[in-house]
Amino acid sequence: MSTGRRGDRIFSTAALGSGVFVLVIMAAIAAFLVWKAVPALQANEGNFFTDTEWNANGDPPRFGVAQLAFGTVMSAALALLMATPVAIGIALFIAFYAPRRLAEGLGFTVDLLAAVPSIIYGLWGLHFLVVNSEGVVGFLNSTLGWIPLFAGDNIGGQSIFIGSVVLAIMILPIISSITREVFLQVPTAHIEAAQALGATRWETIRLSVLPYGRSGMISAMMLGLGRALGETVAIALVLSTVAGINWHILEPGGNTFAANIVRTFGESGATGRSALIASGLVLFVITMVVNMAARAIVARRKEFV
Repeated sequence: MSTGRRGDRIFSTAALGSGVFVLVIMAAIAAFLVWKAVPALQANEGNFFTDTEWNANGDPPRFGVAQLAFGTVMSAALALLMATPVAIGIALFIAFYAPRRLAEGLGFTVDLLAAVPSIIYGLWGLHFLVVNSEGVVGFLNSTLGWIPLFAGDNIGGQSIFIGSVVLAIMILPIISSITREVFLQVPTAHIEAAQALGATRWETIRLSVLPYGRSGMISAMMLGLGRALGETVAIALVLSTVAGINWHILEPGGNTFAANIVRTFGESGATGRSALIASGLVLFVITMVVNMAARAIVARRKEFV
């Protein structure tokens, strides 16, 4: 057997083994979460999926993940809506508009934002953003108050909106960096062909760059969404826990899976810790569904790859 064929077989086996190993790890994590969550689910006196109360250490324990799921999905979705247009704009500016020196420095600065610890974002949001957001929150409430999300009487403070802003700033460098690299991979022939036909710079971007990078942009968005869904310390510092689901995102309140775990794990007993693991299982499922949906969307956009 030739050395080349032996190398191909070794590489193929290693690649297959790596893929299977990842699947085994994911299955092991899921099995562990289910195993640890069963005792709390059996002892729970409430509806795990619909109750908004979290009293896992009570006698009897009563808890549900409705509020946690709402806060997690709402804050992450709002963060994604705020961060994506800005991140794509930054990526386009660095890749096609900025002079080379400025582009290098700006790209390096944006990448550095991803290295800032999440607790720093949380402290900044708590001591600066919460205190100085009255004007913006009041403007949104007075202008868009006819929309239920921006309505409310007791606006301001540690709200889901402020938490979403902090999350948006955290995921912005991730989306921007990946999108920028995707844009830089656009074949030069595509760009030159559009310019040869008389297209302006924006028309070139709209006709050649954005279609080619669509799948990459979606992947970057989903990666940022995954980071937002699982963020712990920053969102725990910014949100003010108020029981119940509140659709008014400008009012204080809100809670997420990760924030609830980091706040209550230290003071929880055996049933309480098991209940927190059960909530982590729900977050695990949500994250898996989001990633599978992203893969399905990307798979449908392969015509430009």
